[in-house]
Amino acid sequence: MMPLQHLAAVLLASPLLSAALTGVFIGVMAIFSLRGRKTACQRRHGQYQAAAERVIQRLSQLSGDAQRLTYLRKINPYVFEEVLLLAFERQGHPVKRNASYSGDGGLDGQVFIAGERYLIQAKRYGKTITPSHIQIFGALLLKERCEGFFIHTGRTGHFSRALLLAHPQVHLISGQQLLDLLAGKSHEFQQGKKQ
Repeated sequence: MMPLQHLAAVLLASPLLSAALTGVFIGVMAIFSLRGRKTACQRRHGQYQAAAERVIQRLSQLSGDAQRLTYLRKINPYVFEEVLLLAFERQGHPVKRNASYSGDGGLDGQVFIAGERYLIQAKRYGKTITPSHIQIFGALLLKERCEGFFIHTGRTGHFSRALLLAHPQVHLISGQQLLDLLAGKSHEFQQGKKQ
């Protein structure tokens, strides 16, 4: 009997051995197929980070601030988050990205400035910001016992400005300050200083 025919005869005679060897084979193949692969979330992060690089390059090519803000209002909201994190990184500040983009509970990332932790809430708005978002972010900052940046592309209405006064831990970055951040212009981010 040839070795292959002998193995086939043994496997047919012993279903338990056949099942065990099949399980081992499937396990080994699964390990090899998953090894070196990125998860879907890791791939998505990489894609959005690459897109953020392109957005920052594109911003420098646009002729005016109005065009830059209009452009930012049209990009993917997750790419906007990555643009902000990249801008902080380029200014030499360590950042911490979330494991996923959705279900973040109002936290879109973290930046560490002069040893202090700041949470980031990014809103890619075309119109006036929603005051409740400031309120929710302010409550999160109180819970986390830190300060944070509420960064948006829209307009800040009167009620939102009043809420910002009630939440001194929330630092607003929008308009020209946002464009300066993205252009790499250094800002002094200090505790207690309203942006």
